[in-house]
Amino acid sequence: MNRIIYIGMDVHTTNFTFCSLETVFGGEDKVFGVTQSAPGYKNVLKYIDRLKKRFDDDTEFICGYEAGCLGYTLYRQLTAHGVKCCILAPSTMFASRGKRVKTDRRDARLIAQCLAYGTYSPVYVPTEEDVAVKEYIRMRDDHKAALKKTKQQILAFCLRNGLAYEGKTNWTEAHLRWLRTRKLGGILQETLDGYLRAYAQTSDAIESHNQRIEELAAGEKYAAQVKKLTCFLGIKTPTALAAIVETGDFSRFPKGNVYASYLGLAPGEDSSSDDINRGGISKAGNSHVRRLLIEAAQGICKGKIGHKSKELKARQNGNPPSVIAYADKANIRLRKKYYRMISHNKKKNVAVTAVARELACFIWGMMTDHIMEGA
Repeated sequence: MNRIIYIGMDVHTTNFTFCSLETVFGGEDKVFGVTQSAPGYKNVLKYIDRLKKRFDDDTEFICGYEAGCLGYTLYRQLTAHGVKCCILAPSTMFASRGKRVKTDRRDARLIAQCLAYGTYSPVYVPTEEDVAVKEYIRMRDDHKAALKKTKQQILAFCLRNGLAYEGKTNWTEAHLRWLRTRKLGGILQETLDGYLRAYAQTSDAIESHNQRIEELAAGEKYAAQVKKLTCFLGIKTPTALAAIVETGDFSRFPKGNVYASYLGLAPGEDSSSDDINRGGISKAGNSHVRRLLIEAAQGICKGKIGHKSKELKARQNGNPPSVIAYADKANIRLRKKYYRMISHNKKKNVAVTAVARELACFIWGMMTDHIMEGA
């Protein structure tokens, strides 16, 4: 049996910390020193080369690091050079109980121990194409956040300067015409014009990004899956494509509730003995998809149960009858769930989050062809 050395790497943009250890049956782990280096995969390769000089040729080296700011780049660089590497999901790593003293050296050793004893779950590594599409969608979402901020700034500016819009709804064409025709004069006019230019530029950028996302979603790799997901209420092309590229392989989750937990939509729990105390959602895992599904749930929680708009019918058109039936079942059930919870005096946010969790289960069912079993 080959000797195995586990290398825990605590990686940051400023430095890497390494801890290598070997498990000993019935005894304490053998730790072969903890050291630091400058960041970069080449320094990892140099560290492994130094270790190789201390061991036999048949010794195997396995290294790992926590998911974080470096993403998948280090993993791909090391595997390209023949190094066995794993990215550890931080929320699944075993840590000793009690108050933890957190240092780079301790973290590197903990990672090595998790690798050695299997007390972690590996992070799924997506394809490079999925990563590229994911980054593009996130960039578009950053523009949406900037647009929201600009809207808030414009409304606050109007409030501070006594500009009261008498229409019913903000950000309609009528509201924008009203804003553009305000005559304040001087520096105040320059300020309002600057805000409106920022609004127009960001809006145009988002429209352009949306068109590009539609093109990406229509590609051979994503088209069929996107078309299925857009059968659900509240899920349009950007959300569908984001869920696909952020999740990757849906079949790695054995059940829909496991997928919901991956998104941080499962309730947290602090139970002892017979006392069961469940709190809010865990918020662990993929925060981007979690936010998108909560936004989708907000759209679901409006309107009449069973109603299908022309837009939804158009999105569903062309899908197999079984897919449409499954989506319709989900749409009806989710709206019923929301109104039932509200009727029992549940807070709106709690009900919306519960709908988002169940929507995640239905999405898993759609993407893994469990449409006859339900969520």
